[in-house]
Amino acid sequence: MTRIAYGALWLFIFSMPWETMLILPGIGLASRIPGMVAAGLSVLAVIMTGRFRRLHAFYISGLLFLIWAGIELFLYHGGERLPHKYWTFAQLLLFAWMVWELAPTRKAQMGLMLAYVLGCYVAAMDTILLFRHAAEITKRFAAGGGDANDFAMTLALGIPMAWYIGMVHERAAVRLVCRGYLPVALVALGLSGSRGGMIATMIALLIVPLSMHHLTPGKLVTAIVMLGLSGGLAIAYTPETLIQRLGSTGTEVASGGLSGRLKLWKAGLQAYEEHPIMGYGSGYFKTAITPILGTASQVAHNSYISLLVEHGIVGWTLYMSMLVMVIFAVLAQPPPERRFGLILVATLMTAMLPLTWEDRRPTWFVMSTLLGFACAARVKGPWRPQRQPAVVHAGPRVGRPPEPVVGARRGLGPDVAR
Repeated sequence: MTRIAYGALWLFIFSMPWETMLILPGIGLASRIPGMVAAGLSVLAVIMTGRFRRLHAFYISGLLFLIWAGIELFLYHGGERLPHKYWTFAQLLLFAWMVWELAPTRKAQMGLMLAYVLGCYVAAMDTILLFRHAAEITKRFAAGGGDANDFAMTLALGIPMAWYIGMVHERAAVRLVCRGYLPVALVALGLSGSRGGMIATMIALLIVPLSMHHLTPGKLVTAIVMLGLSGGLAIAYTPETLIQRLGSTGTEVASGGLSGRLKLWKAGLQAYEEHPIMGYGSGYFKTAITPILGTASQVAHNSYISLLVEHGIVGWTLYMSMLVMVIFAVLAQPPPERRFGLILVATLMTAMLPLTWEDRRPTWFVMSTLLGFACAARVKGPWRPQRQPAVVHAGPRVGRPPEPVVGARRGLGPDVAR
């Protein structure tokens, strides 16, 4: 049953990057179906096997954050229906627990990362096909017609995962597929025209030079050729208008406009001063800044400010403590895994700067899988209940209770069985 639940979780993660490509009537995003199936099977697997992995403090902080968010909504909006964002947090916490419970080994965690990379492949290829068929109609491109910025950040997170798996996986075919992700992702990222996505991608690409000294000469040449080829394809396929847009990133940052985000951030910090402890409640950022910006109010476009305004300093601290725990878990790893984990978490934190991503699946997947990958170092082999070894007694001795006979290989004294 555990393997079946893991397979359902694998399919759910695989569908995350391209969830906007398939929307079913009355259901919405198609990824909800494997998500619900995976959740049900995970709970059933725990009940049937009687195994429940001891929770990390990360999940305790997540549960406290969810409780705090519920208290806020009860105090300020007790007569209203719970917002969709609150239920999303509850589902994401369940999703993170599934990653922890069903993937206790590094091999299992790497399998989930591979599912995410393959899902990014699907999204990137759909974007390239969209460009070929609608280049004269659409200015920016994203899989399934979704938000280009969200799409770009989703692909950027896949770069460190693909590169790491491409270096260490035991199967040559998997390594080859993951290495091929780099050129495909860079072409699709260029077509998205996302300036924030370009910055996140530059951070994600740091995994390449920081891991080159571990490569053999042959693999080093392959990596350099792959990186050069990827950059050349991205430039060749990206339209001139999008290249100009991406090239204006520095000017946009220097001017302080940030595509209108700066005024939202200032309004959010101003609104925060009215409710610094409790916040305004999950999903109420736009309501909080409406008295300041009026009809120009939008979501925060910054995960950190969104958390601060909606959940106050207490909720912000609980959420950020989860991220800090992930960073400390990564820092305790050997150098190759530590570099990979730090680059991936840095890419995530960069993605959360221009986007309201605190309630997005890729965010929680990266946090939970990095934590699980780090803690899996203590688990050797498949995770199964440990059976106590049988104890053989040598028989009674005068004046003393029977003593167990230990194995000959332990070499403990003259009473060792031969």
